[in-house]
Amino acid sequence: MVIEQHLDPKLANPPENENGGGGDLVDALIALWKEDPGFTRDHVKALIFNTFIASIDTSSVTILWAMSELIRKPHVLGKVQAEIRAVAGGNVNGRVLSEDVSRLTYLNMVVKETLRLHPPAPLQLPRETMRHIQVAGYDVPAKTRVYVNAWAIGRDPASWPDGPEEFNFNPDRFEGSDVDVKGEHPELMAFGMGRRICPGLSMAMATVEFTLANLLFCFVWALLVGLAADDVSMEEEGRVVFHRKTPLVLVPTAYVPLRPRPC
Repeated sequence: MVIEQHLDPKLANPPENENGGGGDLVDALIALWKEDPGFTRDHVKALIFNTFIASIDTSSVTILWAMSELIRKPHVLGKVQAEIRAVAGGNVNGRVLSEDVSRLTYLNMVVKETLRLHPPAPLQLPRETMRHIQVAGYDVPAKTRVYVNAWAIGRDPASWPDGPEEFNFNPDRFEGSDVDVKGEHPELMAFGMGRRICPGLSMAMATVEFTLANLLFCFVWALLVGLAADDVSMEEEGRVVFHRKTPLVLVPTAYVPLRPRPC
């Protein structure tokens, strides 16, 4: 239905933006389909599915893990909330705007640290070798199914030799580092790498950062009365996507910024 609507000649072509491009993701995929005979309608549908449908669960899981880690580290929670409120505190609508997110550098570090410890798909999607290859002296025959353990890589001291203890949640390890999730650093491959990298990477990061920023801006978060930070279980369960084994229960209180009284 979505593809048919974009193919309808009665609909006006989307206007070009200042960078010379126009339209949305579907328009871009249809343009590629028309230009490349090897790119089919099925490819268009699969990429749309991966980008929108598959990202719903993984994005919500990442936000839950981020909140779980932050509530256990009050100093980190306070630091990221201070950054968000300094950037967005003057917004008249009382919300973080999409254009604010690029200025939230510590929030980006929090999200990267969350993805390091809790990649949504810890074993990634399986791959298959197209030909016989050698990796680190091991023979890998053609047609071998390969799983990449992103969960283990994110906690491997060989991958994180210079930061704080690798099992600790510490976003400061990314201070001054160019390590990112865009597929150029194998030590942080929450979205995969190479030509099979998740096509929804940009949308997922935008969704997670924007949602998390507003949750942290609009509310003061606390544990239930009688619970300590160490009481928050971090047990995981799942197959393709790892969720929390037990629900995360927090108490939100609306954040009311202090306003100077008129003279």
